[in-house]
Amino acid sequence: MREANRIAVEKMLASDPVLVDIIPAHEAIPELKKNLFLHAGPPIAFADMCEPMKGAVICAALHERLAETPEEAEQLALNGGIEFSPCHTYGAVGPMTGLTTYSMPVWVVEDRNTGQRAFCNISEGQGVGLRFGEYGEKTLKRLDWIEEVAQPIFQKVIREMGGLDLAPMIGQGLAMGDELHMRNLACTALIIKTLTTGIAEHAGEHTADIMRFMSVGNDQFFLNLAMPAMKLAADAADGVPGSSVVTAIARNGVEVGVRISGLPGRWFTAPAPMVDGLYFPGRTEADANPDLGDSAIMEVGGLGGCAMLAAPAIVRFVGASSVDVAWKTTQSMYRVCLAENPKYQIPILDFQGAPTAIDAALVVETGITPTLNTAIASNKAGVGMVGAGMSTIPAKPFEDALIALAEELGI
Repeated sequence: MREANRIAVEKMLASDPVLVDIIPAHEAIPELKKNLFLHAGPPIAFADMCEPMKGAVICAALHERLAETPEEAEQLALNGGIEFSPCHTYGAVGPMTGLTTYSMPVWVVEDRNTGQRAFCNISEGQGVGLRFGEYGEKTLKRLDWIEEVAQPIFQKVIREMGGLDLAPMIGQGLAMGDELHMRNLACTALIIKTLTTGIAEHAGEHTADIMRFMSVGNDQFFLNLAMPAMKLAADAADGVPGSSVVTAIARNGVEVGVRISGLPGRWFTAPAPMVDGLYFPGRTEADANPDLGDSAIMEVGGLGGCAMLAAPAIVRFVGASSVDVAWKTTQSMYRVCLAENPKYQIPILDFQGAPTAIDAALVVETGITPTLNTAIASNKAGVGMVGAGMSTIPAKPFEDALIALAEELGI
């Protein structure tokens, strides 16, 4: 296992993400049929989905013109007219409900080292949106605008630039106070700065709308670029026989699933935990859905909770009482990770590399499970965030993965 983990870690650290394009999801993923919907987390049937994810399915069915009314969309999903699969199965990741379908534009991030690609849809920006299960006219019009107006402009800019290196931008964001999961202010500002000239040259009458979309109420714009970057690092480490390196953590709002390198494609699950955090005025845990989204890929790649100490400003936002919580969170992750990433450094630790490559064996041995910085979604479709906090992944998926790996190895 030690040699297998060394190989997996080496592959993970060598990943070099470059934003190369933005194209419709079916062009990025040729297997994606019109009625195949990708969702966050491990596999789940429509009838078992949480309310926000059901709402997102309805929204996507309306957007793809597979149904004319929400009622028709729901029946289509219940009767098998829509197929479902995790985003992770197709090299994609999606925040919150994660819904990704045929015509939706996706960022294309390529690993310069391997040529492998990963995909993520565009951050919808201000308001509730598809990612929280809202399917009203405003959300549907915004999805059409992203597809018809924003995507072609972003595509021209990125192609003209010849791609955009993401690792240096992520490293700079850490130095500026981001942890890249719940705080992306610096990286969003950096990507806006980088794309502004190209947008001004190509957007024409849409320039103000594009700039407003990126900069007003869209502080997490960069998250949808960072997620496929971390997906590439995880996928680079995947499939090493005998390795206990974690290559995915994802939540569908009902279950949390974990995958490890030595057992590629297999999910090990437990009930999704509730998020411990700070609720918005008038909201309580009674309004909250269990943990939701593919954005835990940030911690898998060594960011988010792993790098929480780089972002002390996030502490109060996620309901923590002191910066000491950030210190303890990052230090605990060093204990269950096999490496430090020299590309992603934490300035307050004398530029020590962020803890990277969570080891399921160390998680089981120490009893320390990953902590995620995350949004708290409403348990009702179309309401949106009700707070932000920290989610602790249960031990069972790591224990089950380790037992299965031992059986695979004949131990």
